[in-house]
Amino acid sequence: MLSLVVLISGGGSNLRSLLDASDDAEFPARVVAIGADRDADGFAHAEAFGIPTFSVAWSSYPDRDSWGDALLEQIEEWQPDLVILSGFMRLLPERVVSALSPRLLNTHPAYLPEFPGAHAVRDALAAGAGETGASIIVVDNGVDSGPVIAQERVAILPHDTEDTLHDRIKIVERRLLVQAVLDIANGDIDLEEFA
Repeated sequence: MLSLVVLISGGGSNLRSLLDASDDAEFPARVVAIGADRDADGFAHAEAFGIPTFSVAWSSYPDRDSWGDALLEQIEEWQPDLVILSGFMRLLPERVVSALSPRLLNTHPAYLPEFPGAHAVRDALAAGAGETGASIIVVDNGVDSGPVIAQERVAILPHDTEDTLHDRIKIVERRLLVQAVLDIANGDIDLEEFA
């Protein structure tokens, strides 16, 4: 049984899909803790499922490295098999990535390497692309540049707005994330290949 720590910054819709999946006794992974860099709305999911939470506020630390050290300390208390960045909107310091990789995954609302960064959906629309996608990656020290372990295309429709497109991408992201965790637990994806 894989143990997961999930890090969020917002509403936690991908987190909710993992919690729903792990509610099935046959699913080979469990979320053991949920962390955030602020008081995130997604903590409501933790409360609903009885999952412990922790918050390491960016503003409470003098610099990125000291914040990262505090975050890593909180994560390591749970000794997770996997750490999942699920809408976590902070870049992790290099030493945090080094300590956790390749057991550190991120979801991204684009078909990487297309449209990396915080505004992937907006960037795809601005570029006039006909399609974008969703990706699950192993986090490295770049911006959305780590090895892709799962991805799928999503068509951009003629009247899409940033919100309508992002809503459709999120559906795919959730499914890919749950499947990636399942594949890792079952040995179909070997993260050590990405070490």
